[in-house]
Amino acid sequence: MAIWIGAVSLFLLASCTQEQQNKISRDIQNWTGTNGVLEVYAGDKLVRRFLKIDKLSTAMGTDDNKPRAYRYGYGVLDENLNFVVDPGEKKVYFEFSDYATNYVFFEGPR
Repeated sequence: MAIWIGAVSLFLLASCTQEQQNKISRDIQNWTGTNGVLEVYAGDKLVRRFLKIDKLSTAMGTDDNKPRAYRYGYGVLDENLNFVVDPGEKKVYFEFSDYATNYVFFEGPR
């Protein structure tokens, strides 16, 4: 039975477009979480780093349900930029504009 379910799953996944496969992957990550890192830059200088981010979300309008020009999430502010959650560094809410912020989001290296 398990082999049959696996074969059907592979067939269905193979019949999806690359875009559909990427969406499925993102949906799974949203459910399981990601050990993400967000780095925020001012020009070429790193000014903020957030650790242990499950996901970034795009803000949606309350009345029109259209995407807004900023993203938000929760993560631990790495105050000394050492990639380690040190005593006293806490989980915080953050948001940043799509227009004015240079940022990089990636899976945590540790």
